[in-house]
Formats: sequence, structure tokens, C-alpha cells
Amino acid sequence: MAADLDEKTDRYESMLADALAEATIEPPAETPLGAAAAECREMAESYLQDGRHFRDDGDPVNALAAFSYGYGWLDCGVRLGLFAVPDDTELFTM
Repeated sequence: MAADLDEKTDRYESMLADALAEATIEPPAETPLGAAAAECREMAESYLQDGRHFRDDGDPVNALAAFSYGYGWLDCGVRLGLFAVPDDTELFTM
């Protein structure tokens, strides 16, 4: 079971890091939607760092939860049009 959790935690960390690399803020920064997009991105980046901290502390369950939650912030932002992503990506539920 531990191997499955470790593999999933690694996979979700990679997914979140890749998603952050692909998602760019769509609305202009000076607009309310641009500010919302920046907040979503900041939350996702924070959860990536939190997940890495949890994993380094030997807590893969909370690491996986943080990576998953961070990914959810980005995925929701993509669906709402806050982020532009490549058309050929399979990282998001567009």
C-alpha cells in the first residue's frame, strides 16, 4: 500500500507542477478577473510547496491532499476561463 501512495503522491506533484507550467493568466492583471486568476495561481503554488514540505516530513497523505487541492484550484480556473492552456494538453478537464 505504501508504494501505491508514494507513486500517486509523486504523480500528483508532477501533474501540479506541469499544470502550473502550462497555465497562463488569461484576463489582464489589472481587472478583477485577472486578480482572481493571480489568487488561484498563488494558491496552487502554495499547495505545491506545502505538499513538498509534507512529503519531506514523511507525511505522504497530507502531501497528496495538498497536491490534489492545488491542482483543483488550477483546473477550476481553466474551466472558468481564468487561465489559457495549450489545446493539446490532457492536464485539464476543459
